[in-house]
Amino acid sequence: MRLHRLDMTAFGPFGGAQRVDFDALSAAGLFLLHGPTGAGKTSVLDAVCYALYGSVPGARQGQGTTLRSDHAAAGTRTQVTLDLTVAGRRLEITRQPPWERPKRRGSGTTVDKAQTWLREYDAAAGAWKDLSRSHQEVGEEITQLLGMSREQFCQVVLLPQGDFARFLRADAEARGKLLGRLFDTRRFAEVEKRLAERRRTTEARVREGDAELLADAHRMQQAAGDAMELPGLAPGEPGLAEAVLTAAAVARATAREQLTVAHCRLSAADSAHAAAELALDEARELARLQSRFAQAQERAARLAERADEHHEAQRRMERGRKAEAVAPALELREAADAEHARAAAAEARARALLPDGLADAGAAGLAAAARRAAEELGALESARRAERRLAELVAERADADRQERADTEALQEAEDWLAGWESTRAGLRARIESAQETAGQAQQLAVERESAEARLAAARTRDRLAGQTEEARRRALASAEHAVRAKDHWLALKEQRLNGIAAELAAHLTDGEPCAVCGATEHPAPARRIAGHVDRDAEERALAGHQDAEERRAGDERRHADLRAALAAATAEAGDAPVSRLAEEAADLERRLARAHRKISALHAAREELRGAEEEHERRLSDRRRAEVRAAARQTRRENLDREQAALETELAAARGSARTVRERAAELERRAAVLTDAAEAVRAAEESAVRLKDADGRLAEAAFRAGFDTPRAAAAALLDDAAHRELQHRLDAWQSEEFAVRAVLAEAGTAAAAERPPADLAAAQAAADAGARRLREAASARDAAARRCAELDRLSARAARGIRQLAPLREEYDRVARLAALAAGTSADNERKMRLESYVLAARLEQVAAAATVRLLRMSSGRYTLVHSDDRSGRGRSGLGLHVVDAWTGRERDTATLSGGETFFASLALALGLADVVTDEAGGVRLDTLFIDEGFGSLDDQTLDEVLDVLDSLRERDRSVGIVSHVPDLRRRIHAQLEITKTRSGSTVRQRGVR
Repeated sequence: MRLHRLDMTAFGPFGGAQRVDFDALSAAGLFLLHGPTGAGKTSVLDAVCYALYGSVPGARQGQGTTLRSDHAAAGTRTQVTLDLTVAGRRLEITRQPPWERPKRRGSGTTVDKAQTWLREYDAAAGAWKDLSRSHQEVGEEITQLLGMSREQFCQVVLLPQGDFARFLRADAEARGKLLGRLFDTRRFAEVEKRLAERRRTTEARVREGDAELLADAHRMQQAAGDAMELPGLAPGEPGLAEAVLTAAAVARATAREQLTVAHCRLSAADSAHAAAELALDEARELARLQSRFAQAQERAARLAERADEHHEAQRRMERGRKAEAVAPALELREAADAEHARAAAAEARARALLPDGLADAGAAGLAAAARRAAEELGALESARRAERRLAELVAERADADRQERADTEALQEAEDWLAGWESTRAGLRARIESAQETAGQAQQLAVERESAEARLAAARTRDRLAGQTEEARRRALASAEHAVRAKDHWLALKEQRLNGIAAELAAHLTDGEPCAVCGATEHPAPARRIAGHVDRDAEERALAGHQDAEERRAGDERRHADLRAALAAATAEAGDAPVSRLAEEAADLERRLARAHRKISALHAAREELRGAEEEHERRLSDRRRAEVRAAARQTRRENLDREQAALETELAAARGSARTVRERAAELERRAAVLTDAAEAVRAAEESAVRLKDADGRLAEAAFRAGFDTPRAAAAALLDDAAHRELQHRLDAWQSEEFAVRAVLAEAGTAAAAERPPADLAAAQAAADAGARRLREAASARDAAARRCAELDRLSARAARGIRQLAPLREEYDRVARLAALAAGTSADNERKMRLESYVLAARLEQVAAAATVRLLRMSSGRYTLVHSDDRSGRGRSGLGLHVVDAWTGRERDTATLSGGETFFASLALALGLADVVTDEAGGVRLDTLFIDEGFGSLDDQTLDEVLDVLDSLRERDRSVGIVSHVPDLRRRIHAQLEITKTRSGSTVRQRGVR
């Protein structure tokens, strides 16, 4: 990495724009940064670090706003630009921290966000090209190219001597923190942490498995009862699995012995139970047969007792069969008797309705009276028609009256409506005229709204163009400044070329050829080119850059002018009124126009309403005329109806007689004819039924005599109905069945033999069977319990064995991880020095740093001191990060804290340079061509200072440049290339001395 140029504006103590040309300073190899206290020497290094990483080193790191110079003008923004070459690429980084600036419009301030630009120089095109504007992308790109973090960069490139002096005197823990940040050994610490976490995880899983194993052991103890003892071990203790398996094996053997004994007891109980059941079955069969024989004897005795009743039933069944021959005659006589009774009752009811003169008349007299009533009813048909016509006349007269009332109401309504017609028409015409007037106002409002909307659009354009114009003004100003700088650069190069034009011309001189300037053919002392000579190509490139800058300036100024013209036009149209007020005015006009449109929309409705009212006026006039015509016609019709009604009423009075109406007279005749007809029929039916009853009595007497009965009454008494016949037949059949069944039972040989034996003792046999069944159940329960115990113990034992087999790899893993975790943490007995893994790696790095630092320390101390790494333990702490110095004069190794102030300085300087070399190699071999050393030279004597400077000067052998930050006056005489920092009331400035 080589620095070329650093530009600072309003940064730290620098109020204006300052430039540091590192190419000129680095040409001498060593250069000095000096200046009074507080002038800003360290701020130059801060600017380099800020450009690369976006933050400043160490304790000076803070918010971006603290980087701004208090001496800067209010309109000047803080900016740092660094031009460098890294990994063979020429890059330019520009950073601007957040900036709180005054608002362009109004009072107060606003904050602009931080900005970052990364550009790369394209040698083929001879121009810079943009790479990124993202903070994150730029940071990742720079960190990847440098191969080191900000902390590593500050320790390797910006060598802080105070930090390394403390590093020399620090204990192992403090050295470990610093080396850990520089070499990023967090991955090794993470390995330690992961091993410890894995050890805890596997240990917890082992304990969890042992807990499950103990739970299974408890279940086996519950299943085995008192036949198993649990091991007195906790989860995680060695030997737990073997103890559980041993106890489980003992419990299973005991359970199997108990199962064998239970099987034997069950077999004996089963045999005894079978014998008792057989004896019980035999006793039950004997008791059944004895009971059957006794029951048969009892049934035979009951049959003998009911023998007379059985013979009576047989005789009754025989008389019933004879009476069945008389049944048809009985049924016929009963039917004739019932019919005669009904006919007599109907005759009595009919005669009760007859008038007194016809109460005793016969059937013929009643029929003649009915015919006379029918003839009189037929003569009333003409009177009925007249009565119906009279009703129609009454209805027509009522309808005429109803129409007269309706026409009267319609005429009154029409008169009322027509009375208000003129006022209604005037109101509608007024509404139409008002809507027409509003239409004219709406046109004016539409014009005003368009004007207001145009002013509002112009005001919004004015506000937008104001920001764009200001941005274009700043861009034009920046372009103009850049064009001026480009022109100054071109003129400076042109002047340098003119100053060295003699050497350029001398390069083309040839002996014997005339000089293009003086014409001489001899050239005894031609001019020589000096370092930094500007050739024609460089001048032309500067000229091209100047012309490009001028073109950009002209383009930016044209855009600024165009925007200003557009802003002026928008301002002229919109005026100074704010957008909010113009928007409110436009909205008010829009609302007024909407109200006008709503009123205009009512114009058509008003016209339609007027047209409808005029049509209604004509309709009501027509209705009034038609009502008057109907009233005249109705008077004539009413007179005709009255004449016809009088004639019909005279005719009906004669036809009604004593009845109120013809209808009532006709109904009276109809009822009389019906009563007479019904009475005649009832009398004839009664006479006919009496004849049929007498004939049925003769037939019944003849049938009873032939069947053997003295009288029909006796035959009727012997006759059985269906229910009595079925009941009597059922009793006879049941007697016969019972008699056959009793005889069959008494004839059975086995039953008779059982009756001769002693009575069966069922209670004793049942008690013996119950006792055998109880003993069998107890034996079976014991056998089942023993079998379940064996099965449960087998299942739990197999489960415990599977768990132990599955847990075995985890136990092995836990043992292996525990050994590795203890070894990495330094707590294992195998780790003799109690050194952690991260400390071991850092010890290797420290050993490399000590070896690299010794090379330079030997030269600085004239071969006296050598830095060595020590891994001895200090006190009760851990070993690995000790650092000692070997004194060649005494041959003794002693602590670095015993060095004097000057010895501590050059020892820490050697350590810093060695650390820079090791970190550089660790970062992937990125070449560091520019280093800075901050203070500490004042503690050296002249000889040591010369030796230190010789060592630093030797860095140029590797094409490095070293910048020394110091107050020591002697260094100003020894180092010619200088960067002087001066401070004033208006801020600090930089000036380069001793460089071309």
